[in-house]
Amino acid sequence: MGTCELCGRIQVETTVHHLLPKEMGGTFGATANLCIPCHKQIHALYTNEEIAARLPGLAELRADEKLASFIKWIRKQPSTKLMKIKKSRERRRK
Repeated sequence: MGTCELCGRIQVETTVHHLLPKEMGGTFGATANLCIPCHKQIHALYTNEEIAARLPGLAELRADEKLASFIKWIRKQPSTKLMKIKKSRERRRK
């Protein structure tokens, strides 16, 4: 159990998110501990190419319009709540 570095919720199960995707050369680069819903939401909204090109850090992720509304919502959810994350319509077409 830990704290999500993106949404700030405490006592949540976290996973390691490579800020530069591993397939783009980020295997040994900077990482962030994110709660599972935040981590899944990032990958549901964006391809690894998009993440590498325009979302290389936590500040950029927080400032992104689509992700900001999710973060605002998830902060209000209890850390025990499990939610289903779906790929965005744009991502499903790719």
